[in-house]
Amino acid sequence: MPTITWGVIQGRKEKLVSRVIICDYLKSIGITPDELEELELPSTVEVMCERVEFLQKIGLTVDDINEYSLMLGCSVRKNIIPVLSYLEKIGLQRSKLGEFVKNYPQCLHASVVVELVPVIKFLRGLDVEKQDIGYVLMKYPELLGFKLEGTMSTSVAYLVSIGVNPRDVGPMVTQYPYFLGMRVGTTIKPLVDYLVSLGLPKKILARMLEKRAYLLGYDLEETVKPNVNCLLSFGLRKETWPSVIAQFPQILGLPLKAKLSSQQYFFNLKLKIDPDGFARVIEKMPQIVSLHQHVIMKPVEFLLGRGFSTADVAKMIVKCPQLVVSQVGLMKNSFYFFKNDMGRPMEELLDFPDYFTYSLESRIKPRYQRLQSKEIRCSLAWFLNCSDQRFEERLYGDYIEPESSGPSFFMGGKLELPGNEIVSEEEEDSDDETLYRRTVSL
Repeated sequence: MPTITWGVIQGRKEKLVSRVIICDYLKSIGITPDELEELELPSTVEVMCERVEFLQKIGLTVDDINEYSLMLGCSVRKNIIPVLSYLEKIGLQRSKLGEFVKNYPQCLHASVVVELVPVIKFLRGLDVEKQDIGYVLMKYPELLGFKLEGTMSTSVAYLVSIGVNPRDVGPMVTQYPYFLGMRVGTTIKPLVDYLVSLGLPKKILARMLEKRAYLLGYDLEETVKPNVNCLLSFGLRKETWPSVIAQFPQILGLPLKAKLSSQQYFFNLKLKIDPDGFARVIEKMPQIVSLHQHVIMKPVEFLLGRGFSTADVAKMIVKCPQLVVSQVGLMKNSFYFFKNDMGRPMEELLDFPDYFTYSLESRIKPRYQRLQSKEIRCSLAWFLNCSDQRFEERLYGDYIEPESSGPSFFMGGKLELPGNEIVSEEEEDSDDETLYRRTVSL
């Protein structure tokens, strides 16, 4: 029996003739119609010509159409225009619609009401800002093809279960929407379990993922595990790995062996720091892995110019790697205050090179003046390496308390803080943000 297509009644013979004519037209403009054999085509070549011209008008080329020729089975009025109008309505720029269709042509087959609207409502329900929807879809257009009850929901539910704040899921999606398409059992959970097995507390890991959702895109077997093994091969102690990762999570995804090899050679050649000292430097400040060597040399040259020997500078950097990212202008001001106003021996800077990392105007000067007024003589570390409250307590104390070290990680997911206070991931009253700041503080 003949079928009604686009208002024209055609018999079998007429349909075959129309198909031949349309295929000849497509071939004439460079489109291969092979994939259209099973597709119902329009009744006239004029309708097909209209589709092709419309697609070209929004920015698609003949090559783009050949990449997914099934888009020619979509009606301009029933499929293409409704879909593009809706995409523009939710935030995609009209000038970007062609690029979007090129990247995800399957969207033209979708029903706006049944398939597209629910996905957008789901994203809005995750707290993705309305003005960010277009940006998210341009980054990851395949989101429009996902089932809500499938991968997207399970990915979000699992991340929330390990401690990710539900209110941070929206910003995470905006930053790295690809995790919504990742399977929990084969991709996300194995990565999380592995990092936890290294001693990284789940709460810290959750804070890391909230700020850097792209960590979920690091391949566990191809990138993360080899990089962790690389840390071991360069002499970093296992108990420091969680602290290293928490301070510089990007280290898990870098071409780490090449970067560490280059920096280790540079530190040995220019700074006379041996491989063991280099490992201690990376443990304290892993960001040095990606630091340009000319940046490192500026503070080094300043210290050498102030009379410190190469060996002295090497010891100072191993003790306080943050020196290599200090601004020379600020170091100069601090040094002259130390030398002219404080009148202390240079050996004190060797013992406490961290002096250069403190603000001269907001910490060093006011605290030193308080010490002078009370005629207290103490080490640099004693009056600088503490909070304002602790400094006040020390000023009015009857004795000089011993100096304590900063926070440190231990295997097993617990963070030990000064004073033997243990913060466990099971404690309900612990402040996540405070814990995170303590962990990554330099």
